[in-house]
Amino acid sequence: MDYSSEIHLVPCGKERYISKNELLLHLKTYNLYYEGQNLQLRHREEEGEFIVEGLLNISWGLRRPIRLQMQDDNQRIRPPPSSSSWHSGCNLGEHGSVIKPSTLPDIQVTDAEPSMDGDETDNAKDLKAEQEDAPQLMRTRSDVGVRRRGNLRTPSEQRRLKRHRFSINGHFYNHKTSVFTPAYGSITNVRINSTMTTPQVLKLLLNKFKIENSAEEFALYIVHTSGEKQKLKATDYPLIARVLQGPCEQISKVFLMEKDQVEEVTYDVAQYIKFEMPVLKSFIQKLKEEEDREVKKLKRKYSVLRVMIERRLEEISEGPVTM
Repeated sequence: MDYSSEIHLVPCGKERYISKNELLLHLKTYNLYYEGQNLQLRHREEEGEFIVEGLLNISWGLRRPIRLQMQDDNQRIRPPPSSSSWHSGCNLGEHGSVIKPSTLPDIQVTDAEPSMDGDETDNAKDLKAEQEDAPQLMRTRSDVGVRRRGNLRTPSEQRRLKRHRFSINGHFYNHKTSVFTPAYGSITNVRINSTMTTPQVLKLLLNKFKIENSAEEFALYIVHTSGEKQKLKATDYPLIARVLQGPCEQISKVFLMEKDQVEEVTYDVAQYIKFEMPVLKSFIQKLKEEEDREVKKLKRKYSVLRVMIERRLEEISEGPVTM
């Protein structure tokens, strides 16, 4: 990567900027940490604007269940009709829907021939390779020479039908578990760039997993191992914030959490969270003693001032009255 020395300011929030040189140094450290991994970030300039793009890891930190969008169990992605495709013989409507024939064709069940000639063998291999190249499609055997299947599907077939939809740690939508809570701390990622604000990243993440909940219910937090929790504002750029925090997720992570379930924890408060209760009580006792000493010092100081003021008032009242 070419880390130029051109002076340029890059926005990292509302009325907050960072120099391009400093950001490039952070970016270089970030990419060295993830060398050889898909989490490395790229940068480019477009119409004079410096843009960083790549994958951002986000951890699930939800306490309440989320709702997945309704999906028909029969929904699947179908390839264009062809003589060698797995749905050959079906009539497709305008949008790829299957039009059932008025009369069912007679299907003869024959035993598969023990051997095939060279051309048939090549065609079978080509068909198998074509099906394996499309992992989002349900792969089935040809209807020729086998008994037609019923409407019942095995669990493995149902999983294949849903492969075109992203899963949350292996969880797909079904009618019984359309409402569930992702495992706390489990990680997902989204591909974003440095011009995307926090609300845009939230909407992209929810859309990726077909989550019905509104993006207004959630927020992104940077959570440190010390216990510090910093909420990303609507005007912040999560990818820039991640780069500035450093690449190591053992120190800090980006969490998706409910707005009304999490309170921000400042650094000053976070440094005391890890202590045991007896240690915290001793801290409180020390602070109380220090507070008492300061109160006594202030009382003595203002007592002396009060005496001085009262003496001066007496001198003025006893003096001759001037006209």
